[in-house]
Amino acid sequence: MKNSVLFDNVRLGPYTLRNRIVLPPLTRSRSSQPGNIPNDLMADYYRQRTGAGLMVTEGTQIEPRGQGYAWTPGIHSPEQVEGWRRVTDAVHAEGGIIFLQLWHVGRVSHTSLQPGGAAPVAPSAIPADNVKVFIETGPGQGALALPSPPRALTTAEVKELVQLYAQAARNALDAGFDGVEIHSANGYLVNQFISAHTNRRDDEYGGSLQNRLRFLREVTQAVADVVGKDRMGVRFAPLFATTEEDRVYLGLVEEDPHKTYIEAVKVLEEVGIAYLSLAEADWENAPELPEDFRADVRKAFSGKILYAGKYTPERGVRVVEAGWGDLIAFGRPFIANPDLPERIAHSCPFNPVDPATMYGGTDKGYTDYPAYQD
Repeated sequence: MKNSVLFDNVRLGPYTLRNRIVLPPLTRSRSSQPGNIPNDLMADYYRQRTGAGLMVTEGTQIEPRGQGYAWTPGIHSPEQVEGWRRVTDAVHAEGGIIFLQLWHVGRVSHTSLQPGGAAPVAPSAIPADNVKVFIETGPGQGALALPSPPRALTTAEVKELVQLYAQAARNALDAGFDGVEIHSANGYLVNQFISAHTNRRDDEYGGSLQNRLRFLREVTQAVADVVGKDRMGVRFAPLFATTEEDRVYLGLVEEDPHKTYIEAVKVLEEVGIAYLSLAEADWENAPELPEDFRADVRKAFSGKILYAGKYTPERGVRVVEAGWGDLIAFGRPFIANPDLPERIAHSCPFNPVDPATMYGGTDKGYTDYPAYQD
């Protein structure tokens, strides 16, 4: 497939990407403890995958309360910034382009992960259901657990959180990242503000759809003011259906997902960010996004559009050629195939993913997947 549109050069803000293939954010829980610090093993993992036109890191908590899973890395301490610098140095040495994903889980957390064992924070005190968190049960040992009931943020605390996103973006630049992506998907904090299911606030951040989009607008603008609007993206998961499958994360299905997300996309267009990332439903036999939604997103947004969610190279080509998307992310295939772009180019078979080594652990199932040998 080396002549396919997937191997076109693409402009993204100030950068020229070597292809349309993206390493999306993938939680792997390999940071060093204590302190959730990125390490040499992580640097090696990202370095192996620099064949991607764009790389986006795993979700990275912007502050201690933003963590919902054991051993995920942060971007709020000097040690974490230093650890991430090892990663960006390794990636840049190979000519790669890497953005950091700014993450806050909001209510999808557990008291054992929160500072002082406090309740997780959220727009409203509504517990998360249908999802699990991952907590440490001993050194290097963990287990899935139900999220703890959250408490509602005060208006002043919401405004402070906007500034915490801006500070995390400054830290990302200090760590050498080329840009950042705001995680606004999968039922985490920004998504919790957007959704009528999780936001019952009666201040300026709740009520009408425009009020529920206010936190997204303020965070996006604050981060753009730090990194530059042409060096950032935002990720949404506009679900039009759900599943009964047992899952670690999922998202929220709005009463009118089409309207909710087109209005959210318009917020991003007003700020003028470089790209929009859309994470599609990725469970077994999940429906594709409606074509009229894809077309309306393209009309509403003038930046680059990235699609992710169980994509094959063939499906990626179809979405690009239809004019709906510009960049295609491959998650699980990239976990198991560090040389994924090469494999796609030469139509080589893919290594299968080992589900047992997905979260936490050592180099096994992380940096030891082989490159293709003829």
